[in-house]
Amino acid sequence: MTYSAVGATCVSDPDWTVAPPGYRCLERTTRIGQGLECWDVVTAAMGQWTIKTRSGFSVRPCTDGEPAVREGQDYTLLAALGPCTLREPVRVVAVVARPDRRGFAYGTRHGHPVSGEEAFIVHRSPDGAVWLTIRSMTRPGRGLWWLAFPAVLVAQRWYRRRYQRALMP
Repeated sequence: MTYSAVGATCVSDPDWTVAPPGYRCLERTTRIGQGLECWDVVTAAMGQWTIKTRSGFSVRPCTDGEPAVREGQDYTLLAALGPCTLREPVRVVAVVARPDRRGFAYGTRHGHPVSGEEAFIVHRSPDGAVWLTIRSMTRPGRGLWWLAFPAVLVAQRWYRRRYQRALMP
């Protein structure tokens, strides 16, 4: 891992109040639907990396098998940027699977453009509304990635907008 605050996005907690110093932190919640059918579809998709694949990434597990989200497993996220492909090594550091809250967080491994963690959490309120919360804490990656960090921040904003739409019916 490229950071020491593993699990700091607190996927199990409804409120994210403690983020480590030195990181750019973001939490954004978006309503994505209503009702049990929406919940069932969205939570099934969440466990298959659909939020990333519908946003333009390919997901490759570092071991044989399906690319389902598994805590403790390593993956490589691939983003096509014109003729180039950006490789992002990650590890799923937390998974939550409760009746009203599902999601996961992944942390960066060596070779990732940033250092930190990103979490995707689907939750529902008592009125049946289904929500997506994205939590992110990042700082520049090692080596030459430091120089590219301003461009990485622009790309993060662009992808976050895509994440917010990726699970909508």
